[in-house]
Amino acid sequence: MSLDYLLKGQLSFLNDHYEVVAVSGKDKHLDTVALREAVRTEAVAMQRSISPWKDVVSLWKLYLLFRKEKPQIVHSITPKAGLLSMTAAYFARVPIRIHTFTGLIFPSKKGVLQQILIVMDRLLCRFATHIYPEGEGVKEDLKRYGITTKPLKVIANGNVNGIDISFFDPELYGAAEKVKLKSQLNIKEHDFVFIFVGRLVGDKGINELVTAFQKLHLVVNDIKLLLVGPFEQELDPLNGQTLEIINQSDHIQCVGFQTDVRSYFAIADALVFPSYREGFPNVVLQAGAMGLPSIVTNISGCNEIIIEGKNGTIIPVKEVNALYESMLKMSTDVVFRNQLQVNARPLIASRYQQQLVWEAILAEYKRVEKYV
Repeated sequence: MSLDYLLKGQLSFLNDHYEVVAVSGKDKHLDTVALREAVRTEAVAMQRSISPWKDVVSLWKLYLLFRKEKPQIVHSITPKAGLLSMTAAYFARVPIRIHTFTGLIFPSKKGVLQQILIVMDRLLCRFATHIYPEGEGVKEDLKRYGITTKPLKVIANGNVNGIDISFFDPELYGAAEKVKLKSQLNIKEHDFVFIFVGRLVGDKGINELVTAFQKLHLVVNDIKLLLVGPFEQELDPLNGQTLEIINQSDHIQCVGFQTDVRSYFAIADALVFPSYREGFPNVVLQAGAMGLPSIVTNISGCNEIIIEGKNGTIIPVKEVNALYESMLKMSTDVVFRNQLQVNARPLIASRYQQQLVWEAILAEYKRVEKYV
């Protein structure tokens, strides 16, 4: 799944300069990657959770694959795949072993589980030759927890793949199309629409968001909250009060998981993203490319994409009152909001346009090859 969603277009670009082989679990996503990117693929099952026996089997299969292929570079991007790939590549004597940390799990964990995750990331870094944090926040956490003493470099301005601004373009959606979608969602012409895109779980700040929105609706009537994403009943579910408010409010619309979120961004006025932790959130990039100002929490990635007072505003994590005040200002201060909207798309395009990121990754590959 990560190869499909996180690296769309990048593998095809790199394949013009290298022979790229994409490695992931065998599923429809790997088939999609093979067709879309026109690269060769190899299926190796890897469990996301800790599973000692299955992990050993995956490690052995990766080792055999690397011995057969004899690659110059192995580059991993997710935690479990990173540990297994870097370990297998080390013993298979792959000269360049690169891992990109797209986000860290252990800072939000406690006790024994946190220590296990820290040890796993330290092992990963031990076997890698080059470590690339996706953003400055991830870089600082790697340093703070003593994960590695190796040099840490953020490629370009962060983010593993950049943003396709020709795909995320508000000009693709006309007035008639937006009016039709608003009507389907019971959104009036003059309603101010806040949008959240992502999993509807506690860790994303949804409990605080719904509480702040309910408070805001007492003083600003013509507003809507559009929630785009799936509920999760087992992992970090929302509390009962939040679910009750969502189910009973005519001003909160849930549309579930969507493969294409652009039309929902097109009818929104601002992104609100009060997450507790992120690596480098694509949603904030996408919203900005669609011309939306954002309200985000002061966490890794979010506080790099958003520049306070330029293309959005940054608030403390888990602070309902701060979230309420920011949403109030965003929805009522037209001059302030227009200023943020004007800057939103240009700031994303100038720093995170996909081609810029791809060229920077290619340049980094060429640089490290010189030292082998």
